[in-house]
Amino acid sequence: MSVIVDFTDPELDTIKDLLQLRFKESVEVHLADVELRLDSSSDELTECPAVFWQARNCSFVVAKTASDEFRCQFFYEPTDQFTTGQTKYDDIGTCVATLLQVQSDSERERDGVISGSTGEDLQYK
Repeated sequence: MSVIVDFTDPELDTIKDLLQLRFKESVEVHLADVELRLDSSSDELTECPAVFWQARNCSFVVAKTASDEFRCQFFYEPTDQFTTGQTKYDDIGTCVATLLQVQSDSERERDGVISGSTGEDLQYK
C-alpha cells in the first residue's frame, strides 16, 4: 500500500485563495486525516490527508486520494452530507471551486431562493 503525500503548499494556497474569493474573508483551514474506501468493490479503508474548514454554518472536507486526485463533500449536520456529484477531481482548483459552487446553490435553496426565479416569482401574492 502506498502512502498518499500530504497537500502541497501550492495546493493549500489554491484552497485559501478560493475561500477568500467565496467568503470575502480569511477562512481558517485545518489539516486532518480521513479514512476512505478508495475502491468501491473493497471494504478496505485508506488513510488520506484532508483539509477541513467551516464557514456559514457549513463544514467542508477535501481529501487527497492520490498525487493529483481529490474528493470533496460538505455538510450542515453529520447526517446531512452532500457531494458535487463527481466522484473525483484531478485538479484541486476545480475540486474546491465546484464544491463551493454546489454548496452556494444548496445554501440558496435552503434559504428558499430558487435559481432562475424572476422578480415576479418572488413577489408576494
